[in-house]
Amino acid sequence: MQTGNSIAIPAILKVGKGALNGIGAYLKEARLTQVVIYFGNGLIDMFGMGVMQSLKDAGVTVLEYRELDTVDIDDIITLAFSLPVHTQAVVSIGGGKVIDAGKYAAFLKNLPFISVPTSSSSDGFSSASASLLVDGRRTSVPARVAYGIIVDTEVIKTAPEKFIYSGIGDMISKITSLYDWLYEASLGYSILNDYAMMIAKKAVNSFVRTPFSGIKDDLFLKELLDSLAMSGIANEIAGSSAPTSGSEHLISHALDKFLENPQLHGVQVGIATYIMSKVQDHRYVRVGTVLQETGFWKYAASLQMKKADFIKAIDMAPSIKPHRHTYLHEEKYREAAKKLVMEDAVLAEVLAE
Repeated sequence: MQTGNSIAIPAILKVGKGALNGIGAYLKEARLTQVVIYFGNGLIDMFGMGVMQSLKDAGVTVLEYRELDTVDIDDIITLAFSLPVHTQAVVSIGGGKVIDAGKYAAFLKNLPFISVPTSSSSDGFSSASASLLVDGRRTSVPARVAYGIIVDTEVIKTAPEKFIYSGIGDMISKITSLYDWLYEASLGYSILNDYAMMIAKKAVNSFVRTPFSGIKDDLFLKELLDSLAMSGIANEIAGSSAPTSGSEHLISHALDKFLENPQLHGVQVGIATYIMSKVQDHRYVRVGTVLQETGFWKYAASLQMKKADFIKAIDMAPSIKPHRHTYLHEEKYREAAKKLVMEDAVLAEVLAE
């Protein structure tokens, strides 16, 4: 008798140079020949002609295409139920907003979703949730892992470098999130999934050991994107975000709640990962080395984020996910984190008083 969980994993996973040019062939091979395409703002002019030609050459019919700039759940519901009746797949090409919108529309109609991110800012392109506006508040809504993920590293290179730094911060955070998961499981607050743990650990270890001379190196970007994709799969296996989202993410989510202009998710998470790796006394040398050598610290310092904001976020962190029990859910570790923010020599160069 077979036991275990039923999970969804991508059937199409293409990451590399020129991958976008093959989108038609990939969809044709998967027998998805009638599709709707959503582009991010301004991306039809940038990528529309090449995408349409690839689909036409492969005999894939585009039933509808448009640019999309909403993540309001009511708009997405309306969008989903106005999809052409013969739609076989929904394709989103762009950043987080259009990816989340297309993902949720496809989920509502039980259609395959093809995720085509144009930046590497987080693992959202491979996750099973969508960040949407619900009653005016950004909310993580359950959806489904993409049927296909297509990432062109040449396209990723055209995005501003801040998105790569954000992806680096989000990827390195698996070091602390996994340690949080182990910690809360040891106290009986969670149940580990060994396979999800292995996948997430392999993803981050593969990334941090990648040699590079610059953050736009082909190998570095491919490893970053492959590892971000693997992280999304780890969450799907675990049935939660625990493998990839721990105390460092709680700090970032808290910052999002009270800052008028939060920074990119992965940038906030990267700084918080350094803080938590030292609090956990776990691989902080590796974390610091990656953030230094990639230029992440130099970029983060230019943003002039404030120590006081991180201290406030650390205090708020447990309230973000009260059902979890990360290191920050215990007062002694919150105090240690706040002390670190005030006294650490590296953070003194990155965060403003």
